[in-house]
Amino acid sequence: MKILMFGKTGQVASEVQRQADIIALGRDSADLSDPAACAAAIAAHRPDAVINAAAWTAVDRAEAEEVAAGVINGDAPGAMARACADLGIPFVHISTDYVFDGSGTAPWRETDTVSPQNAYGRTKLAGEEEIVAAGGTYAILRTSWVFSAHGTNFVKTMLCLSETRDALNVVDDQIGGPTPAEAIAAACLSIAAQLQQDASKSGIYHFGGQPGVSWAEFARAVFERAGRSVRVSGIPTRDYPTPAARPLNSRLNCGAVKTAFRIDAPDWQAGLDRVLKELERTT
Repeated sequence: MKILMFGKTGQVASEVQRQADIIALGRDSADLSDPAACAAAIAAHRPDAVINAAAWTAVDRAEAEEVAAGVINGDAPGAMARACADLGIPFVHISTDYVFDGSGTAPWRETDTVSPQNAYGRTKLAGEEEIVAAGGTYAILRTSWVFSAHGTNFVKTMLCLSETRDALNVVDDQIGGPTPAEAIAAACLSIAAQLQQDASKSGIYHFGGQPGVSWAEFARAVFERAGRSVRVSGIPTRDYPTPAARPLNSRLNCGAVKTAFRIDAPDWQAGLDRVLKELERTT
């Protein structure tokens, strides 16, 4: 199966390349700020499936640059989806829990009403809508709190801070599911293969780590498992203001992806242990 992926150095993109022999396009060969070029790349390579693991992920910067973020997160995936529809091939796209308003405590279902509260969420929702409108075979995988041994993420930030700090204040009223990038990569590859065989599985799916925890609880787990002595004090979101509003509830109900594709929601604690071991080997 010939898979073309947009993204080369990001967390999920790096893990996909570890797990499969694919064609990965970086920004130098497929800039998402040029949606037409992305569509042209698909037409040129004529793959059996496409995975989009690239996006504008600077959540706070999107508040000031929503138009630019909208091209990358909205227009580019739409162009990709239309190109895939023209070729009759599956398109797998990674989205986010930020399409919801973060209210309540129940894990979000795919059928729940979307209402993004920041620019990043709005641009990601626009991408979802363009993909659905393209009319092809697709899977949109909404995920959250991605971490790995690559790039910039919460786990690596906490470990870095632990080198110089013995106490930290971390938000404890935002609850979500930390999700290992390796699990997202495996899910994308499996879904792409299954969609090639059964286009009726097209749709939007949730895929987030279990069980749900707060950022403060996640930080404590990082320090405990890494053997770092850092005291974590929980603080409310209002005491850690950011340009973009963050959802308080990022829990995701992952029942649909298990039913359709037989993919279990990942255990973030096991994933964290693997990431910490890798970081220990490479640093």
